[in-house]
Amino acid sequence: MELMDQSLGMPRRFRALFGLRSVGSDASVSALLDSLVDPSALFKHEVAFALGQMQAQAAVATLKTILVDEKEHGMVRHEAAEALGAIASDECLDALETACGDESQVVRETAVLALQRFRYAAAMRNGGVKSPKKAKEENQKTLGSAKEKLCSSVLGGTTNTTPAATTDTSHDSPYISVDPVPAASVHIPLDQLKLCLLDEAKPLWDRYAAMFALRNRGGAPEVAKVLAEVLVTSKSALLKHEVCYVLGQIQERGEGARAALTTVLENCNEHPMVRHEAAEAIGSIAAVHTKSLLEKYRSDTCQIVAESCEVALDMMEMEINDEFVPLVVEAQTASA
Repeated sequence: MELMDQSLGMPRRFRALFGLRSVGSDASVSALLDSLVDPSALFKHEVAFALGQMQAQAAVATLKTILVDEKEHGMVRHEAAEALGAIASDECLDALETACGDESQVVRETAVLALQRFRYAAAMRNGGVKSPKKAKEENQKTLGSAKEKLCSSVLGGTTNTTPAATTDTSHDSPYISVDPVPAASVHIPLDQLKLCLLDEAKPLWDRYAAMFALRNRGGAPEVAKVLAEVLVTSKSALLKHEVCYVLGQIQERGEGARAALTTVLENCNEHPMVRHEAAEAIGSIAAVHTKSLLEKYRSDTCQIVAESCEVALDMMEMEINDEFVPLVVEAQTASA
């Protein structure tokens, strides 16, 4: 299978991964779980992300094992925690509670957010939380980043809808992704959202909620400006990596956003997970003149960054040519 063949380039394996994510069958989940023995931290991180987006109950035990494994790369453990928060079944609780005291800041912060999301989802299941007003009707979802478009193209423009609705708190989002934090209310004024997002003293849950609320309002220049400012001012690698993801999701082409993402990618002292998301966002935005930047850093000394740039160049090519070609044959075979 393409997914497991380490002799292939990372972009090709990513396409197989996205195909399996969208097919969403039990066989797809099993194949993704088997691939978690891969030596690439980037690849394992993306597999954990896919399992969380699929809200795959069968992945909980494996994700919990990854989360508590201190020998595993922090970026992979972070993604395992976020995936457990997305799945939000009762079996996820103990591992998330333990990880809230982890020595790694990114793992600890992710676990705190994931635990809050678990409790939010539980309250929704029990009718104790009223969902925010929908930003768009459910049949008008925005595909967003290049990765999301690639996933969607597997099933002819639709995405898998099998995850249990009882754990999905992202119904208020116009995007197809399962967000780690539900967006703040659409009724909150724009200025208040900006102040909250930029306030280092605010809990990450509130700042994430403000960020996703800003994203959901659309690609206004002032929204992109405040998101880019976070990349300069924030001390949280976790928040900065999510801001990069959002800039790639909204495909913000403004010069300010691109400049901020470029600065992040070029900063060798920045956390690899932030540089990784910056590279993929640049690929998703697909401004032609940034191709040379990605080509330069595909030979970065950090393997995570180098592989991310390789994948980002493939995303850029798909965006420019509007050709999102997943490995449909392999994905369908895995689901058979």
